[in-house]
Amino acid sequence: MRSSTSVEQRIDDYARRFLATAPGRGAKARLTEFVVFGLKQGWACIFGAALLAVLLAAKLWYPDTAALARNDLLTLAAVVIQVLMVVFKLETLKELRVIVLFHLVGTVMELFKTDMGSWSYDAEGFLRVGAVPLFSGFMYAAVGSYMVRVYRLFDLRFAAYPRRWITAILGGAIYANFFTHHYIWDLRWVLLAAVVIVYGRCVMHFRVFRREFRMPLVVSFLLVALFIWIAENIATWSGAWLYPSQVGGWHPVGLEKLVAWFLLMLISVVLVAWVYKPRPPEMDNGQLRHVPSAALPR
Repeated sequence: MRSSTSVEQRIDDYARRFLATAPGRGAKARLTEFVVFGLKQGWACIFGAALLAVLLAAKLWYPDTAALARNDLLTLAAVVIQVLMVVFKLETLKELRVIVLFHLVGTVMELFKTDMGSWSYDAEGFLRVGAVPLFSGFMYAAVGSYMVRVYRLFDLRFAAYPRRWITAILGGAIYANFFTHHYIWDLRWVLLAAVVIVYGRCVMHFRVFRREFRMPLVVSFLLVALFIWIAENIATWSGAWLYPSQVGGWHPVGLEKLVAWFLLMLISVVLVAWVYKPRPPEMDNGQLRHVPSAALPR
């Protein structure tokens, strides 16, 4: 089991005591598993949820006449959220290294994409690199935070996980295509097919409370991509950034962006897999062993 932070361990101990009398079978047992699954997911999303809340608050209540530009406020708020995550031991230092890597990878993409006109930010504030306000990197870091936290909160294990060097090459090709498709052929559909081929046999095993569940890894990619797409709609509505078609008036982000987020999930998984090496499901005499798990993070 991957280690929890001290704060998470205390929450876990309380949750175990609280759920000790929960039924093991029937509708109540299924409801318990569902509620605990939601709590774990919410706990994994805490960085991104806090950042999204700040974006919405700035949209609704931050005055346009304030001396501090809104983009600078968002950057400072993102830094504070990250510091608090570490100070209050909601993230480990090992996880922080991965999150910083997500930040850097995302910022490089932002610099290129804004220069190409793929999307744009308000031209305000001092905490920026070129046309990119520094808070933008934290949005990628939020994805990284979710990935590393969910990896251990659900004690993820993988059957038939592909060789990591193959996934690294595929992830590198996907990242490169985000840049090169502006000059040569867009290979996203070829890369999408490659993801399905490489990861098609892989099944993710995860533990919620008492039960272990399974899901094809490709399906999990799609579900997380859908969740990010919903968050992206909220963020663009708040004016954090806008696509060219939204400049004249906001409208929902097109569903075609799901493909981009799906491919980004592969890059995210590759980065996390180099820190948390994917482990196979536990076995007893050739059979999967169902091990009771914590109700909340472990």
